[in-house]
Amino acid sequence: MNHGFETLAIHAGQDPEARTGAVIPPIYQTSTYAQDAVGAPRLGYEYSRSGNPTRDALQECLAALEGGPVGLAFASGLAAEDALLRAVCQPGDHVVIPDDAYGGTYRLFARVAQRWGLEFTPAKVSDPAAIRAAVQPGRTKIVWVETPTNPLLGIADIAALAGVAHDAGALLVVDNTFASPYLQQPIAYGADVVVHSTTKYIGGHSDVVGGALVVADAALGEELRYHQNAMGAINGPFDAWLTLRGIKTLGVRMDRHCDNAERLAAYLDGHAKVAQVIYPGLPSHPGHEVAAKQMRRFGGMISFRASGGEEHAVEICNRAKLFVLAESLGGVESLIEHPGRMTHASAAGSPLEVPGDLVRLSVGIETVDDLLADLEQALG
Repeated sequence: MNHGFETLAIHAGQDPEARTGAVIPPIYQTSTYAQDAVGAPRLGYEYSRSGNPTRDALQECLAALEGGPVGLAFASGLAAEDALLRAVCQPGDHVVIPDDAYGGTYRLFARVAQRWGLEFTPAKVSDPAAIRAAVQPGRTKIVWVETPTNPLLGIADIAALAGVAHDAGALLVVDNTFASPYLQQPIAYGADVVVHSTTKYIGGHSDVVGGALVVADAALGEELRYHQNAMGAINGPFDAWLTLRGIKTLGVRMDRHCDNAERLAAYLDGHAKVAQVIYPGLPSHPGHEVAAKQMRRFGGMISFRASGGEEHAVEICNRAKLFVLAESLGGVESLIEHPGRMTHASAAGSPLEVPGDLVRLSVGIETVDDLLADLEQALG
């Protein structure tokens, strides 16, 4: 039987516990497991780096939500990315990345993976021709995209880029953190691997750090599972439990995030002190039609450029009161930040450097009129 998204979020991998009937998966806070005999671990559990029932519940739920056969949970989004790169690539290989990728992803490529011998080329994910031109035949193993991108909210046509990647014998990897599986399911459009920072919308409450991979191919999933165990960057059982708790309300939260963001984007779009609003839900956004095709709605992230330049952008961030000045995104509370000096400082001086006048909003689920009033006073 095919269940709806919200049903899967609440039930996938989360049957009542067999012994007591507990409706919430228990937190198996243990490092090791008694074995029935030498070489005969009970239910396959030996050691919690290799397998833990709470983490397994989360992994099964993530796979169901993204429509893939295997889901894997990690200690952070970057831990998930690192495991994927080392499982799929080797020294001398090449990856195409977004030209406005998340700063932490850029740092992983530029200052960690590149030293290991993995080369990369930034390209605009909204332009399939630019991605195709960046591919190096015979060397490119991954076309890596974010959609929407962080922080400039570029939109990649997932189906088109799947064609580009597969023509080159490469995998299409889609970072789906900004959309969440509620708004977008990249595997349905041809993606091979979906990446998440589950810290963000999936967890949803700014109280747990985690990451995930969901794959379209079961054999690749087992290879990644091997690396997950061998490298050891798993999340703990309590972190897995908190993430599962957040997932249960993902659908209803995302609808409210989107409702609020649409109101705020329309308000900012007409404001004299805002030079440009970047939100895929606006018809003026160059990726609006593609986003409408592959997303349920347009998300809770807004970026805008302050009309008074970089110092004005910093002042807006500092004056906000209800919008908390903080990094991260996707929680129930609204956040504001200056990407150039905060989340994307590691990209300064690189081809991925972001504009100094850019402000990024993670729109929460508060009363929207209160958020509007806070932006009004912050803009000055």
